[in-house]
Amino acid sequence: MARPKPWEADHELWAVIEGLLPKVERRPRHPVRRRHPDRLVFQGILFVLHTGVAWEHLPQELGFGSGMTCWRRPAEWTEAGVWPRLHKVLLAKLRSVNALDFSRAAVDGSHVRALKGGSKTGRSPVDQGRTGSKHHLITDTIGIPLTATLTGGNRNDVTQLIPLLQAVPPVRGKRGRPRRRPDVVLGDCGYDHDNYRRLVRDLGVKPLITRRGTEHGSGLGTQRRVVERAFAHLHWFRRLRIRWEIRDDIHETFLAGCALICWRRLNSR
Repeated sequence: MARPKPWEADHELWAVIEGLLPKVERRPRHPVRRRHPDRLVFQGILFVLHTGVAWEHLPQELGFGSGMTCWRRPAEWTEAGVWPRLHKVLLAKLRSVNALDFSRAAVDGSHVRALKGGSKTGRSPVDQGRTGSKHHLITDTIGIPLTATLTGGNRNDVTQLIPLLQAVPPVRGKRGRPRRRPDVVLGDCGYDHDNYRRLVRDLGVKPLITRRGTEHGSGLGTQRRVVERAFAHLHWFRRLRIRWEIRDDIHETFLAGCALICWRRLNSR
């Protein structure tokens, strides 16, 4: 039996996604022109995400539709809020099988080069001032992405600590109120700022952040490595290693790779 390609959406995943997509009626001005099937377009997006190929080089023989179609559709779905809802649904499925742990969360940021510039870019202090962006990620205790955000490469990590915590969706999956805040948040010395510690406590979360000047071996590094591992999984998608999109909303579409990581974790159980 042939092994499925990573960009092929299986029936179970597509059943989840299909219910989240906006319903589009046929345009009366073009009654003959049919809209390309959403499933094939979604697989075209996954193909670009996995391989890093340019939109215009999408192989037509695989039936994805034109590169322009696959470029326009994610923006349409982003505007409809499909990606965060997909991530939220999969997080709830993980929690329902006790595969999500809110006792601790870890945060970190990672630079990516933005070769074409665009919004949410800036001169990166760790890449000789070249234009770049930054992915900010928060994970649970075992490294499952809870949410990810995009900023310019010149933004300090600590400025995104509160936005990351606030962006974690309310996760159902068990009886009672949905879970949204972790008990503890772990961060490296880049998040060492007393004002932000106070803001974190105001959200009902205990900050456990490395102080500047702390020697290696404090133990926090071994607990925070889950977020570094999550970045390795996220940047395994080639399209996320370098930002080619000028439009930030198109690049943020590819951060839906967080949802795919959740799906893989769910299927590995």
